[in-house]
Amino acid sequence: MELTRRNAILMGAGAVLIAGVPLKVAAAAGADEIAAFTGGAEIGAGDIKLIAPEIAENGNTVPIEVSSDTAVEILVLALGNPTPPVATFKFGKLSASRAASTRIRLAGTQEVVAIAKLADGSFVQDTSTVKVTIGGCGG
Repeated sequence: MELTRRNAILMGAGAVLIAGVPLKVAAAAGADEIAAFTGGAEIGAGDIKLIAPEIAENGNTVPIEVSSDTAVEILVLALGNPTPPVATFKFGKLSASRAASTRIRLAGTQEVVAIAKLADGSFVQDTSTVKVTIGGCGG
């Protein structure tokens, strides 16, 4: 096969199309996880705080913190990862602090979402975009 300008454009367009397919699948997987956690309830904004770095040099170990004054459970998702759920934190009635910190692995630049189930049964979320310079999930 001779490499012509037309063939190069077609191959490039095909590569872009194939590269975009996993993003749609990952977004759908994240939406399914959110729906399972919330039971389809509406998600608002409010009593939750997600702290993540704006830029992470290495996606293998990205520090995050989540906190809420009234949460009974917090779900953390990395929407660009092959498996979006990262962590779930549960807090009892006698919890002195409803905060948690951990290090997560990110496949690349993506949005990290924290959704909290509050004591009154409502849900709130906070998001943060993390730019990763070196991928962590096989990157």
